[in-house]
Amino acid sequence: MDTGKVLLGVLAGVAAGALLGILFAPEKGSDTRKKISKKGEDYVGELKDKFNEFVESITEKFEEVKEEVKEETEKEMKASKS
Repeated sequence: MDTGKVLLGVLAGVAAGALLGILFAPEKGSDTRKKISKKGEDYVGELKDKFNEFVESITEKFEEVKEEVKEETEKEMKASKS
């Protein structure tokens, strides 16, 4: 299973659980809305961080593959000249 899908599923589950917990808590509506807003901001920040990590890892892998292709191409060019 794809790591990104698992991570997204876990984050969605945590968000749903936190939202339900807040909604069913016996507090004033304004306090509840503030908590929901704060949690939303927290989850957005976490999601942005995870997305940035994902993009960085993909970029690193792309650069590695690009370098390998370059090296193999140079080897083939040298071998064809021989």
